[in-house]
Amino acid sequence: MRKAVTVRKTKETDIELTLDLDGKGVADINTGIGFFDHMLTALAVHGGLDLSVKCRGDLEVDGHHTVEDIGIAFGKALAQALGDKKGIERFACSYVPMDGALARCVLDISGRAYLRFEAPSLTGMTGGYDASLTEEFFAAVCSNAFICAHIDELRGKNTHHVCEAVFKAFARALKTAVAVTGGNIPSTKGSL
Repeated sequence: MRKAVTVRKTKETDIELTLDLDGKGVADINTGIGFFDHMLTALAVHGGLDLSVKCRGDLEVDGHHTVEDIGIAFGKALAQALGDKKGIERFACSYVPMDGALARCVLDISGRAYLRFEAPSLTGMTGGYDASLTEEFFAAVCSNAFICAHIDELRGKNTHHVCEAVFKAFARALKTAVAVTGGNIPSTKGSL
């Protein structure tokens, strides 16, 4: 069973996150930030995973702690759900257009944390969501799941569309990378 539950409680956030990599794309999200809920729902739906996130954060300060800490919780849950990574596809690439926006995500479920993030349009507010926090979310995911991700905005001007294309590209690449397609650890080292 490729499932995990992560609980994270700090003075800034109180998070319970449940992840099922073999789900059906069901999302139950409540972060207190409507647009971020929309992005996490897109991650679940397009990633083919079941995701539940309940968060109470210090939104009176801003959304930073909420977004980053949910990234930490998601990354930890992803690492736990993947286990020894036996049989996974490991590598994946996805391009997603969203009207005038186009995003690419290339993943390696490598056991090493790395993020290259190039999305210059992700600035300013989209609803109650600070789009610049998108990089913080993915940095936290990569650091805690020990995955390598290259995420690029290839074109776009509309912040909503660029952000949505980025989340969907990550989701689709993740779906492929974590798919069980064999029986061995996909590494010449014998472990990931």
